[in-house]
Amino acid sequence: MNLRLAEMTDLPQLKAVYKDIIQNMVESGVPIWDEIYPCEFFAEDIERNRLYVLMEEERIVSAFALCSSASGADCVRWNDEQGNALYIDRFGVNVDYLRRGIGSIALNMAIARAGELGAEYLRLFVVDINEPAINLYVKNGFKRAEGVYDEVIDDDLVLHEYGFERVAALV
Repeated sequence: MNLRLAEMTDLPQLKAVYKDIIQNMVESGVPIWDEIYPCEFFAEDIERNRLYVLMEEERIVSAFALCSSASGADCVRWNDEQGNALYIDRFGVNVDYLRRGIGSIALNMAIARAGELGAEYLRLFVVDINEPAINLYVKNGFKRAEGVYDEVIDDDLVLHEYGFERVAALV
């Protein structure tokens, strides 16, 4: 498997992979994404060179964006408030590769890449009901920050998100 920056030619496959991820999450009782998010940001992520894909031959097995900021970053107390950080966003694993350790492989590649880019910390937000993701992050050395970010989607939907961080693999 190899990690590379996503290209515009990856968009159709990315959208298909995330459509399956979203369907799997809905079936598992974790309906936090819809057919619009996160796909609406992929083109911009590619243009800004921040979307990475983990490939096995020609198949996308995982993807994530590394961003310089995140909504809610000021709502939690990080270990080192002044530390240089990147934020992982739109993290997903192809449903055909679930329970094969791909999530951990992709996270470890994100940690290493964040370090290569000069970040001291890799941070992320995860919705409180997404227990499988929370367990994956904890298993991979992420620690929960104090506080909760309440992301208001509309009058009927507020997502309660926990912040997690870990030291990046400084290179």
